[in-house]
Amino acid sequence: MGLNTQSMIFTIYGDYIRHYGSKIWIGSLIRLLKEFGHNEQAVRVAVSRMVKQGWLQSERQGNKSYYFLTQRGVNRIDEAGRRIFKLDPHEWDGKWRMLMYSIPEEKRQIRDDLRKELLWSGFGSFTYSCWISPNNLEKEVNSLIEKYEIEEYVDFFVSDYLGPKDNIQLVEKSWPLDEIEQKYEEFVSNYGKQFIVHQSLLNENKMSDADCFVERTKLVHEYRKFLFIDPGLPKELLPSMWSGNHAALLFRQYYQLLAEPASRFFESVFEKGNDLRKKDQSYDVHHHPYITK
Repeated sequence: MGLNTQSMIFTIYGDYIRHYGSKIWIGSLIRLLKEFGHNEQAVRVAVSRMVKQGWLQSERQGNKSYYFLTQRGVNRIDEAGRRIFKLDPHEWDGKWRMLMYSIPEEKRQIRDDLRKELLWSGFGSFTYSCWISPNNLEKEVNSLIEKYEIEEYVDFFVSDYLGPKDNIQLVEKSWPLDEIEQKYEEFVSNYGKQFIVHQSLLNENKMSDADCFVERTKLVHEYRKFLFIDPGLPKELLPSMWSGNHAALLFRQYYQLLAEPASRFFESVFEKGNDLRKKDQSYDVHHHPYITK
């Protein structure tokens, strides 16, 4: 299906396993990924890579191997979840966060990795080594400074912008809003049609729980790609007609349409070899814990 195995595993951890104790038997994970055409070897290779990258840790219980999220993995998935399921743009406090750095050439790999992390967190590239955001990202910035040990190379400001341009022009310089808008329009066009088809099929009992699991996972997998391109700007800095709002509404309706049968299938696989009692009792598939207004 052309879906990257490691990326799919991230999606399944974020949307399911995180709410079931953050740990799963490798056999169950292999069974779940089989629904998308991924074979056992591909899953084992991807999981091994995620361990080396610090997202997962392994644990033996008898002759079974279990994999659970590290604290770094939990932090990343929780941050992603809050952003994916945040349906309405927030209000702006009027402040700009500005990160400036001068990282030497011999630390180029750290510099490149930092840029990727800043983009993922929603910073925009104002100039080559100056990144800005209107969002409260102090915690994320401090975490990155600590992670890459770059205290001596960076400066971080929370400030007002006094001109001579206006705030909208800062946004236009730092983020490709037209491109992001186009991606949202494509998402709405493609998934709007699928939503209507699946709504009809479910009403006629023509979709299995496994089908719903596959479609819900693919939906989240596709929608979470916006984490890498959409900075999550406050409503004061967005165009009045922003397709991201339409996409968020469609995502929520589609997600909730598939939620219950998809979770039923996941639990039918998970209960063989894992402890269902680890499920977060406050977790409600219809009102995902990360869904916020």
